[in-house]
Amino acid sequence: MTAPPALVDHFFRHEYGRLVAVLVKRVGVLHLDLVEDAVQSALEAALHAWAARGVPENPRAWLFRVAHNELFGALRTQERRQRLLDAAVVEQDAEATDPAFAGEVSDELLRMLFVCCDDRLPPESRLALALRTLCGFGTGEIAQRLFTSEANVMKRLTRARAKLRELAVETTPTPKELRARIASVQAVLYSLFNEGYLSVRAEDSIREELCDEAIRLGEVLAAHPVGAVPSVFALLALMHLHRARLSSRRDATGGLLLLEEQDRSRWDRAHLSAGASWLERAAAGEQLSRFHIEAGIAAQHAFAPSFAETRWERIAELYALLEHVDPSPLHRLNRAIATAEYAGPEAGLALLAEDEPPAWLAKHYSRHAVLADLHRRAGDEASARVHRERALADAPTPAVRALLARRLRLP
Repeated sequence: MTAPPALVDHFFRHEYGRLVAVLVKRVGVLHLDLVEDAVQSALEAALHAWAARGVPENPRAWLFRVAHNELFGALRTQERRQRLLDAAVVEQDAEATDPAFAGEVSDELLRMLFVCCDDRLPPESRLALALRTLCGFGTGEIAQRLFTSEANVMKRLTRARAKLRELAVETTPTPKELRARIASVQAVLYSLFNEGYLSVRAEDSIREELCDEAIRLGEVLAAHPVGAVPSVFALLALMHLHRARLSSRRDATGGLLLLEEQDRSRWDRAHLSAGASWLERAAAGEQLSRFHIEAGIAAQHAFAPSFAETRWERIAELYALLEHVDPSPLHRLNRAIATAEYAGPEAGLALLAEDEPPAWLAKHYSRHAVLADLHRRAGDEASARVHRERALADAPTPAVRALLARRLRLP
């Protein structure tokens, strides 16, 4: 039996961060580079060994053992590491990969997310480091998510790792540090979910396992006293409401479907119920975060009887509020889409004409796609064609390109 490539990729995505978190807990953040190298070596070894000899009975334990041995072999080559070696207790069975988590945060992966979100690191570096180290994102995927270049991502990662070494960061943050880092951890979970909801990977446009992992970590966070706050509840509401629609977002051939094309009877009722429950919990207190508003928008879509009966004016109002709470030209773009649905495409175009977009958005495929659609619906085929070509040329994946080509089809 050989190892299917999808299985190895599954373990890369699911186990990479967990292995890094467990091993860093044993040897400290100072050795993060060595830990990452060891985990990568283990995954590469699995690719070859499993293809030749088949998947082992307990692949998780296999990966842990190989990564552990690789790491401590590297430590032995360095001076003054004997204390770490002597103190390390290695379990050789499957439970070694799933230790009984204790301490301030009950999950090692979530604990390491808090470490990567140290507020002494620049915000963009925190997010890049967490996505790379614990979520297994490649530099290209991170660059897409952060609207920057791969070279900039590499610089941010290098600086973040160097800063962590310089600071000699502890792997168990204090309660005060945990509270200060909640927003950064939420940003990572939000990006992790979004990568699952619409992946930038060419071969897999939707990755349910990433959405489920983001929700799982969010629920671990919400169960901890530090994370039991309205913004975390709102983020969970948002993720559950979007997760409910995943099974209806692809057609029989795997192509992406537009919201108006989706079969609402296939939306997951359990996730819709969970989303509504978390949104109710999020309403307690005076806090209004971006996640409250985004969850409110998601709820409008999730509980509308049909696309035509959606309360588009209310959605546009929520996007206007979101612009105020969390200023971003992306919110204006989405507000224009909602405005066009109830007031016509000209109203949407007028809204976009009010402000000059930043350079990164002016050339982004999503803005060109919106402009192409609005101009097409307004009857300006020449302008629609220009923006359509730009959108198709810059689309990040074949699945997105195919969706845009169908949506923006001209006579």
